[in-house]
Amino acid sequence: MSEHVSVTARNRRTLWAVFGLTFAYFVVEVVGGLLTNSLALLADAAHMLTDVGGLGLALFAARMSTKPATATKTYGYYRTEILAALANAVVLLVMSVFIVYEACRRFAAPPEVSSGPMLAVAAVGLVVNLIGAVLLHRASGESLNMRGAYLEVVSDLLGSVGVILAAGIMWATGWWYADPIFGVLIGLFIVPRTWHLLREAVNVLLEGTPAHVNLAEVEQAVLCVEGVASVHDLHVWTITSGIHAMSVHVVLAEGVAQAVADAVVGRVADAVKERFQIAHTTTQVERVSRQSEEPTP
Repeated sequence: MSEHVSVTARNRRTLWAVFGLTFAYFVVEVVGGLLTNSLALLADAAHMLTDVGGLGLALFAARMSTKPATATKTYGYYRTEILAALANAVVLLVMSVFIVYEACRRFAAPPEVSSGPMLAVAAVGLVVNLIGAVLLHRASGESLNMRGAYLEVVSDLLGSVGVILAAGIMWATGWWYADPIFGVLIGLFIVPRTWHLLREAVNVLLEGTPAHVNLAEVEQAVLCVEGVASVHDLHVWTITSGIHAMSVHVVLAEGVAQAVADAVVGRVADAVKERFQIAHTTTQVERVSRQSEEPTP
């Protein structure tokens, strides 16, 4: 597995850049939220905190994924990326619940908010999150871990938009309910995307079939390899984002030439790598006994 480099590891510099921007703005936003008494701003700061933690986890996963395989960790530490994505999703869901709870509490007696400074802080956040989203966008389609980091930045980008709208409404009308209302919207917006990320991470940890792979089509591709009569014990799973593995038992056709039999393993690997992006394959070749008609290794 040493020839594979995880997507997260290839994007460490980008992650560090976004981490630095996010942490700096998180500090600014906490101070701004406390000074202005804005729940929407503090809700956005909570999302920024999950960004800081999530990006930190992503960077840790990037470092761990470069460690070589060992006798006890034969696949290396690639799965740390998936664990980081899972942790990001759980934290985002918890923070969303807390923000909704706090917003509901404030509906009873919405406090006065300093909307002018709140607007200024949110505008800075919009710029910071735009930069982070642009930096992470490309890699977000290649890795669950990078997608988790990207979703967190996007959620804060939209959170900044919500804070700006809330601040504008309160500045123009003095309607303080805008603050908890937008706090709820910011808290709820990311839930569907986070839930999808959580399901994907759990599917990888349970060694489920990758979403882009149709197992019946994989079986048919293997059956099309010259010399293969039947297939059984077929499994396809994801080690980490972008690195998929397969194990399969193939039964050779009766009377197949030795040269064809010797080439089956390589041809099976080529067939699934080209069409299904499965780069790591383990193929057990079996022959059919003429007496018992049962496959034998």
